[in-house]
Amino acid sequence: MSEHQARTLPDTAPAPGREQRLADTFVALADTMVDDFDVLEFLHMLCDQCVALLEVSAAGVILLDERGGLRMAAASSERAEVLEMFAVQTDDGPCIDCVRSGTPVASADLTADTARWPRFAAAAHECGFRAVQAVPMRLRQQVIGVLTLLKVDQNGVDDTSTRLGQALADVATIGLLQQRAIGSADLLAEQLQTALNSRVIIEQAKGVLSVRGGDLDMETAFAALRGYARSHNQRLSELARAVAEGTADIAEILAQHTRA
Repeated sequence: MSEHQARTLPDTAPAPGREQRLADTFVALADTMVDDFDVLEFLHMLCDQCVALLEVSAAGVILLDERGGLRMAAASSERAEVLEMFAVQTDDGPCIDCVRSGTPVASADLTADTARWPRFAAAAHECGFRAVQAVPMRLRQQVIGVLTLLKVDQNGVDDTSTRLGQALADVATIGLLQQRAIGSADLLAEQLQTALNSRVIIEQAKGVLSVRGGDLDMETAFAALRGYARSHNQRLSELARAVAEGTADIAEILAQHTRA
């Protein structure tokens, strides 16, 4: 296992106290100066730790691509992924306003904000979310994306979770931007674009695993894919491509997840 992956808080590790896990998460988010850095795994780890550490139900990340467009990059659940993708496709929602303005945007009760975000509010209701807090991923004037925190109830994201969510987003942004120190000034843009392009391959791989696993739900299929990549020291995007192209041992990927 690589030094970076050893610090990414695997799901099978014993659960430390909240303060210790928060400290470990900040360390993991800052640990990007390594040869085997995987942007996709990094962003999924950010989303997962937001759910584990904050009083939220789900989290997602939307990034700016090299042309200034928005792309869904990672999410903690299938429902959050669907909602974030819908927000990008319709250019509607607190997350879109946040990344465009570079400032936090919140709704404590989306049913009361249907006039402001009509399509997003309706889609959030369908996905089971009632409140949202979007915080920018930015360093000074440079905005690279948005971290969206979602709740299933209508009392909004509390101030403590909002502050910690912004802190996690800030550290993740610094971690991504410090990649510039490794190589050329264009390295971060190239890595982020590769990660965004890999989302298509990951969706294909999830579909393959779902079918081969006897109609597994997509969230379970992704958990199997990600778990196998972690345990075998593989990049998530590379394993996904192998699954989509039929060159991976799909039976073993599914079997390992069943044993876990």
